[in-house]
Amino acid sequence: MKNWKQIALSTGVVTAAVVVVSLQLRDGEAAQVDPEAGGHDHAAMGASGEQNPVTLRPEDARRIGVTFANVEYRVLDRTVEALGTVAYDETRLTTVNPKIEGWVEDLYVDFTGAPVRAGQPLMSVYSPKLVSAQEELVLAARLLQDAREGRAADNARGLVESARRRLAYWDVPADEIRRIEETGEVTKTLTLRSPASGLVVEKNVVEGDRIMPGMNVYRIADLSRVWVEADVFEKDLGLVRVGQTAGVSFETYPGERFGARITYVYPTVSMESRTGRIRLELPNPGLRLKPGMYAQITLQTPAADPTLVVPRSAVLSTGPRSLVFVQAADGSLVPREVEPGRTFGRDVEVLEGLSVGERVVSSAAFLVDAESNLGALTAGMGEAAGAAPEAEDHSAHDMSDMADTVPVPMAPMDPAMADTVPAPTGHEGHVMPDTVPEASGHDGHASPTS
Repeated sequence: MKNWKQIALSTGVVTAAVVVVSLQLRDGEAAQVDPEAGGHDHAAMGASGEQNPVTLRPEDARRIGVTFANVEYRVLDRTVEALGTVAYDETRLTTVNPKIEGWVEDLYVDFTGAPVRAGQPLMSVYSPKLVSAQEELVLAARLLQDAREGRAADNARGLVESARRRLAYWDVPADEIRRIEETGEVTKTLTLRSPASGLVVEKNVVEGDRIMPGMNVYRIADLSRVWVEADVFEKDLGLVRVGQTAGVSFETYPGERFGARITYVYPTVSMESRTGRIRLELPNPGLRLKPGMYAQITLQTPAADPTLVVPRSAVLSTGPRSLVFVQAADGSLVPREVEPGRTFGRDVEVLEGLSVGERVVSSAAFLVDAESNLGALTAGMGEAAGAAPEAEDHSAHDMSDMADTVPVPMAPMDPAMADTVPAPTGHEGHVMPDTVPEASGHDGHASPTS
């Protein structure tokens, strides 16, 4: 007699193995792609770059904001705009530094920003060397007066010239040298005067300071003319020339425009900002323009030959290509590749791809482009689906005989019961026994009867 539980367990294991193997075989067949069946690759289809024309009803076009513009053949208004700052005119900067060692006795210009005139006293300086040089001049002048004609007079005259020259090299004014020579009076201090007119933009001395030769005690700037240094984008540098006129405006003076002229174009381009620097000069009456102010520069470039022009918003840059959507005779929007040129303001030059009079999408072109890409994608998917082979129907297959050929992993069992378990075969002729013997080890359990 056979245990009915063992028979049921064996039957279930064999049936589960058959189902698993059949599913694996079906998945393997479905995963294979027939190279002649027209299978489609979405990535390859997207890489082809093909786009379909787009047809929009008038109400749909108005709803998404599609507008049109004509391709025109005209002279492009080439205006270059740049931002800059006001700076000192470096040719009108003056530095005051003494050529003698000494101490500041009196400081007449004692704050930064003070206006000065050429020749105005700046400070008085005591210098022992300066006192000695004055005394030498007085002595040489007396010797020249007492000397007679001849060699002594020539030597005295040479001493006078040497003393005058020494004081002049120390920036002692000529009238001061003449006074010392005529009066014979030696002064304790020397007055340093301003060499130029302007504003004191830097002061590095106070009363009582010791000054040394070469020390910058003052810096004076003449602001009657200033520079504006501006950064121009690299793409516009070819339109900038020395001598061009420009309009300059400042936020401080809204609605007012100042005339300027380009005096220098720097020979380098910034690696970080990809801009080149230009310098403009403009007069500054009333000192209204102050160094550090922001300025907006507008350059009117020379007129070029007429060219094809479309709105800047009509051109879509898609990596290496530039597209516009042209309205066909039937109203559809056809994508077309173009070669754009320079961009000025709201217009862009078209070098190739369009003709005069054609109508292009000038706004919401990115939405039309998205619709065109979607149409190309769905069309490719539809073609691929139509060419795919039909799935094979396995409902008529008889899989009962596969059980004999499928190895089934069996759980380990009692060796004593191994000869009672039938081999996994078909079960069409099996008949359950009428009675089942009691299972060993299950005392007290009633055995079911058929």
